[in-house]
Amino acid sequence: MSFVTRFAPSPTGWLHRGHAFSALTAWRAARSAGGRFLLRIEDIDATRCRPEYEAAIFEDLAWLGIEWETPVRRQSDHLADYRADLDALAARGLIYRCFRTRKEVAEEIGRAPHGPMEAFRGAPLSADEEAARLAAGAPYAWRLSLDAADRELGGFGQLSFHDEDRGTVAARPALGGDVVLARKDVGVAYHLAVVHDDALQGVTHVIRGEDLFEATHVQRLLQALLGLPVPAYRHHRLLAGADGRRYAKRDRAETLRELRAAGVTPDELFREMGFE
Repeated sequence: MSFVTRFAPSPTGWLHRGHAFSALTAWRAARSAGGRFLLRIEDIDATRCRPEYEAAIFEDLAWLGIEWETPVRRQSDHLADYRADLDALAARGLIYRCFRTRKEVAEEIGRAPHGPMEAFRGAPLSADEEAARLAAGAPYAWRLSLDAADRELGGFGQLSFHDEDRGTVAARPALGGDVVLARKDVGVAYHLAVVHDDALQGVTHVIRGEDLFEATHVQRLLQALLGLPVPAYRHHRLLAGADGRRYAKRDRAETLRELRAAGVTPDELFREMGFE
């Protein structure tokens, strides 16, 4: 069996130790298996992605000694492909336009019987009300309808995926609620683009952080609905700083560029992260 894995960063900031750990974990797994390693640029968020961050991804990975296949797939170049998937789901009544704001969704979740742990579940508006909202130019998101997906598949009980550390995992897509698959002003959202690209690129093993474990449940449902192959998964540990918080862009974690400028070598970084 061939082994194909990938590292798929978003160019919304500079890479840090956590990114390095994830990229190296996937790259070393590919090398150990005699397989292939892909780099994918997930730049569908046009408001936050910047060309200087994308250029820095290539620079940082090269500094780490990581090699990848070319050409590199850039998601913003393939929005029409994702739109075709979205249209196919819409034709089967599996998605609906949701006009609620993020604040309204959060408030509705808070009012749910089980409080904030309950995921959002919505429903389409009537045809007349939806037409009126569209005519007024109201913003909306395309959401996956868990109720419609449940009916089409006859339940989610048969859905599972293999996780390297957990074995066979029963998928629980309801954890994510009616997830957003696209917005009026953005052609696609994360979950749909990821499953499309992993299938298109022949990815057999998805190696990524533990923070994305719950996302795998949603993506397994999309794979079933779109008739896509199911890769094996590995959700590796997350690196944390001295304060115990995991490294994150939003917390201004020390970047690989800053480490390099301070004279840190790749070998020193490898040892710090626990690589031989």
